[in-house]
Amino acid sequence: MPYSREEIAARAAQEIAPGSIVNLGIGLPTLVPGFLPDGHDVWLQSENGILGMGPFPYEGDEDPQIINAGKQTVTIVDGGSTFDSATSFSMIRGGHVDLAILGAMQVSQGGDIANWAIPGGRIMGIGGAMDLAAGARRIIVLTTHQSKRGDAKLLEECTFPLTARGVVGRIVTDLGIFDPSPEGFRVVELAPEVTLEEVRDKTAAAVIE
Repeated sequence: MPYSREEIAARAAQEIAPGSIVNLGIGLPTLVPGFLPDGHDVWLQSENGILGMGPFPYEGDEDPQIINAGKQTVTIVDGGSTFDSATSFSMIRGGHVDLAILGAMQVSQGGDIANWAIPGGRIMGIGGAMDLAAGARRIIVLTTHQSKRGDAKLLEECTFPLTARGVVGRIVTDLGIFDPSPEGFRVVELAPEVTLEEVRDKTAAAVIE
């Protein structure tokens, strides 16, 4: 049984070390705060200027002035702070973010990431992804294993415009958890009832047990 979106986020939350400063990208990564345990001592950073971002607010409790980088309303935990984007990017570029959890359209077995443009599609700009890829100490990608069209997202080489080369340390998909390597994608964990054969069929690169 492949992981649901919520299970992908819950599994990613287990990868976060206590006391870390973590930046969450747009899409699947925004679900991660809801799966952090009480007392986790993790500080979530948003590139638009929040340190101490909390889960999504309950309906009726939203504050339109408190949003994440994807323009979704969020909360701020006790002790959290807000600041301008220049300060936020100084944190990122200065190497003060321990972990960035990003979405991606493609990841190569060499750890390259493409997450900002699809050839022939609408170009929104690279945003802060390039800075996070260069400045964060560790990168984890959350994504489905295939696109809606059935194209593999884990490939030997990315075919979309790159965000960064060789930065991805781990990938969590609906089929399991994988680490890039020069030889292919190494299996860390498979989702329940997902077989190695299924993963290999849906991956455009070698998959190693």
